[in-house]
Amino acid sequence: MYAIIETGGKQYKVAKDDVINVEKLNAKVGDKVNLNVLMLVNDGKVTNGNPYVESAKVVAEVVEQGKADKIVVFKYKAKKNYRRKQGHRQPYTALKILSVD
Repeated sequence: MYAIIETGGKQYKVAKDDVINVEKLNAKVGDKVNLNVLMLVNDGKVTNGNPYVESAKVVAEVVEQGKADKIVVFKYKAKKNYRRKQGHRQPYTALKILSVD
């Protein structure tokens, strides 16, 4: 059994005991979070939502709040002595899927 969930404007395929990194959520480590289910697949039986499957429920636990690896944003214009270097670390929330119903 697996589900397609939506959070942070992105969609993820999840099953029980998966750990996924999603866009930062306002929750503390150890909190339980209910996620919106777009599609549920159970033994080949597919249930689509419009937009969400109301009878389905995916519960996840917040494992970690962290920041991803640094990326370097470098802008320049050739022959004009224009250079700008900037770093960025995207915050994320690691979720462990407890149940897919």
